[in-house]
Amino acid sequence: MKTETKTSPVTALRRALKFAGGSGHIMAVDKLPRIYFSVEMGRKEEVSVMKAYHGLILLNVRGLAGFDEAVRLRDKLAGLPQTMITFVGSSGRSVKILVPFLRPDGSLPATVEEARLFHAHAYQWAVNFYRGQLLPEHRDITLENPVPEQSCRYSFDPGLFFNPDVYPIRLEQPLSMPEEVTYRETVEAETDPLQRMMPGYERSEIISTLFETSLYEALNAVDCDREEGSKLLIVELTRNCFRSGIPEEEVVGWTLIHFRGKVPEILVRETVHNVYTVEKRFGSNPCISPKQTMAVRTDEFMGRRYEFRYNTLAGVVEYRERKTFCFNFRPVTDRVLNTIAVNAISEGLELWDRDVKRWINSERVPIYSPITDFLYSLPRWDGKDRIRALASYVPCDNSHWPDFFHRWFLSMVAHWKGNDKQYANSVSPLLIGAQGCGKSTYCRNLLPPDLRAYYTDSIDFSRKRDAELYLNRFMLINMDEFDQVSANHQGFLKHILQKPVLNVRKPNESAVSELKRYASFIATSNHSDLLSDPSGSRRFICINITGKIRNDAVINYPQLYAQAVQELRDGERSHFSSEEEAILVENNQEFELQTPVEQLFQQYFRSAREGEKCETLLAVDILGRIQKKSGFKLSATKIVHFGRILRKLGVPCKKMKNGNFYCVVEL
Repeated sequence: MKTETKTSPVTALRRALKFAGGSGHIMAVDKLPRIYFSVEMGRKEEVSVMKAYHGLILLNVRGLAGFDEAVRLRDKLAGLPQTMITFVGSSGRSVKILVPFLRPDGSLPATVEEARLFHAHAYQWAVNFYRGQLLPEHRDITLENPVPEQSCRYSFDPGLFFNPDVYPIRLEQPLSMPEEVTYRETVEAETDPLQRMMPGYERSEIISTLFETSLYEALNAVDCDREEGSKLLIVELTRNCFRSGIPEEEVVGWTLIHFRGKVPEILVRETVHNVYTVEKRFGSNPCISPKQTMAVRTDEFMGRRYEFRYNTLAGVVEYRERKTFCFNFRPVTDRVLNTIAVNAISEGLELWDRDVKRWINSERVPIYSPITDFLYSLPRWDGKDRIRALASYVPCDNSHWPDFFHRWFLSMVAHWKGNDKQYANSVSPLLIGAQGCGKSTYCRNLLPPDLRAYYTDSIDFSRKRDAELYLNRFMLINMDEFDQVSANHQGFLKHILQKPVLNVRKPNESAVSELKRYASFIATSNHSDLLSDPSGSRRFICINITGKIRNDAVINYPQLYAQAVQELRDGERSHFSSEEEAILVENNQEFELQTPVEQLFQQYFRSAREGEKCETLLAVDILGRIQKKSGFKLSATKIVHFGRILRKLGVPCKKMKNGNFYCVVEL
């Protein structure tokens, strides 16, 4: 980077930045490649993966005045023994610093997880050290997410400093991510009285607000309209503006705007000047009320110290503190509310936890939808079928599995997008295989890592209200150990699978709300005889796993979901046709659970063949003979459902006046 190519892309970028004015995207930036100092990247199954980790920490100092200041700062940092490389960034207004780290034995992390933990701790150490060196320069390190894949654009700096003999900093291999918040923001004294009164606002906005409140007070005090009492109104208005701390020339300008030529400019100027000459204690008593001031200061404090968002899926407000080493959003708890209130009080704001709670649970906090954010940030699909490829990771003897999984996957994504509000994704894959074959891991891996907080494998169908709320809270629900779902809950399970929307009362709310359903279902089991309701077998894609699932395969999640979004946009069907449902029912017959009553019937009776001599008996008569022969006492519930069992077994039935008679042969 000490020399530049013939096309001079870095010089072109710096020239473009001079005329850009700080707005819009500079096309010259896209011509500069990114440089990864700490990792060596490779490709595995079309996904970029880390091949080697080098332990170099990249620090950025941004917001410099220009190239000359960047050069001075670069030369100062080059004198530190920890600095391996330092150079001026591609913009000419930043400085990059590279600091090497090693473990005590001279080795570096070998796995991705070890590198992630090591890099985060090393980054925090480097930031704390170099931040102290930058204090005399009134500059600071620009905090970034400390991942090994940190990079910067290619640059050109003839004075680039490189010390090949630098001694790397030794750091023990950490076992977890670093503890949070080691940096506390310093609140500097504000010299502008207007900024002290309404911090965080542009000066013009502050003056406009103060002028309007001063005018409101003047109109109430003079009690006359502007046509008849302009002189009195201007005098009272000017007094209010003086006490509010508005500069004289600003008062003249805003007064002329409000009176729109009805009063000569010379009269306005002379009146304002005379009042400002006579009055004393400028800015001592602004017309803005203390409550308004507190509201403004609260907005400024919240925006300066924190970032908030309302997670529509989790149903909670999340936050992260600015200028800290914590880059992930976390739920706002009572402990967090108290901490925010204490921080506000330490800055002189009379802000209590109830005030913080009121602010957080208001429309001041923007809406955040994890699903929308993910789906609308996907790249363009490259045309490769990755959904069926994902299905092929599960070895099975069902030739329809890839196509059925593809249909179910489209239905899941369509449901997230809200394409069909009338019908739910009522079909669920049911993975049946030996323990340890990777069923649960495969289900969890269907969601990308950033969305796995919205996956669950624990749902209790006995708690019906909670189970229904799960439809709005989660994106994918795994009915793990499906064979443990009791027969008593099969009806509710069928209901919840096909429920498109929820009409429930949320906790701590009095009204019933209509909630959107996001969740799709998938299930796993170690046993093959588990479908106890034949009428609902069309709602399951049962497959018998014949080997180990490929859970070590790298999944390109952006392209996987981009395929689903594009196919739905192109009109691909996301629901199962009647022909496909017939195939499901036929394939699922081998997975149906044979109840003891069915076994007893088949032990003592069989269905009559066409034209065969047989008996025509009521279901209760058949059941009576079975009880007499077997000695088993069957419950009333079994008696009620026995006719349904006979129809499931295909026993011929004749409808007569006295009831349904079944054609059977006693064995």
